[in-house]
Amino acid sequence: MISTHILDTSIGNPAADVSVRLQKKDGDAWKDVGKGVTNSDGRFVFDCEKVAGTYQIVFDIEEYFKKSGRESFFMNTPVIFKISDTGRKYHVPLLLNPFGYSTYRGS
Repeated sequence: MISTHILDTSIGNPAADVSVRLQKKDGDAWKDVGKGVTNSDGRFVFDCEKVAGTYQIVFDIEEYFKKSGRESFFMNTPVIFKISDTGRKYHVPLLLNPFGYSTYRGS
């Protein structure tokens, strides 16, 4: 399972309706393997085959902030990570505000 959870730390709420895209590194290019929109709790689970390799989740945060009438310094936020053990869960939370973000490996 590959999942994410986005929290908007500027308002203390989950970031709902954020477009997210999962891509796998294929040579020098990125190939889309999953996409969707976060739910009302800011969560999304990608429904795709999990194989070892390098991945990125691209978060469309500019559009998220536009919807609420706020400007964001960042447009798309890519978080790049690798999968080596396909039997494990991979959870990638994103804490964001209009001018910064942080991420970590969740459980």
